[in-house]
Amino acid sequence: MALKPQDVLVLLKLIAIQKKEWSYNGLAVELGMSPSEVHGAGQRALAAQLAVKRAGSMVPNVRNLEEFLVHGIRYAFFPEWGGLARGMPTLFGASPLAERIVPSAEPVPVWPDPEGEAYGSSFMPLYKSAPKAARADAALYELLVLVDAIRGGKARERNMGVKEIQGRLARYEKGE
Repeated sequence: MALKPQDVLVLLKLIAIQKKEWSYNGLAVELGMSPSEVHGAGQRALAAQLAVKRAGSMVPNVRNLEEFLVHGIRYAFFPEWGGLARGMPTLFGASPLAERIVPSAEPVPVWPDPEGEAYGSSFMPLYKSAPKAARADAALYELLVLVDAIRGGKARERNMGVKEIQGRLARYEKGE
């Protein structure tokens, strides 16, 4: 059993909703996946020890998830770059990194998406439904942008992404 990119998307969604109650069907609708895909993602996350069962519910194993995001995701789910496209900004083109990085003449990285509001270099999202899910959940969008910075950013962006994702995972664990 190998991890799939949607497994990380499901775990990031659980971080984004904090410790609120959730269901497989509810997550499926919010993530643009089928309930069986969400269930399978949960089973793989549990098997990989990126999640644990607590009180009958799956929750992210923050320490292991952090280690995987910081040290493994860019190798397991390496980024695919393409030509210019319309889409949703990511990396240094979206919050929270856009506020910290001075814009350059370089095109903004975007997830190809016909409903996108930007035009730039295409950067394939972690999972095909990520743009739709991110459009409906700002916290998830920011987490995905940070993961993209780790996956495909330059050294400075990657370092910023690592520090920010570590902070957000720590806040999640403390219940903040």
